[in-house]
Amino acid sequence: MVTRRWHGTSTRGSAARIITGIGALFAIIEVVYILLVVLGANAGNAFVQFIKSLAEPLALFFPGLFPIANPTLNVLVNYGLAAVFWLVVASLVARLVR
Repeated sequence: MVTRRWHGTSTRGSAARIITGIGALFAIIEVVYILLVVLGANAGNAFVQFIKSLAEPLALFFPGLFPIANPTLNVLVNYGLAAVFWLVVASLVARLVR
């Protein structure tokens, strides 16, 4: 027996997967930056600077949202919120697309 799918459903499902993947990628960038800061990576290293250059614009309005005196905890909280934000927003947009 051959099962046929409506072409539009397959396309929407693919678009939803791409959106979810992009949100996950953005969240991963934020988490990698958090780990580099928390683990004390050399801030002068080219890889650390590259990840930072990606993470800062993706963090949107979250850096400085909660002013915390401890710089490590500040990055953990504010960039962690940004990572969660990207996962939630990508999930909601993917559901709308489906």
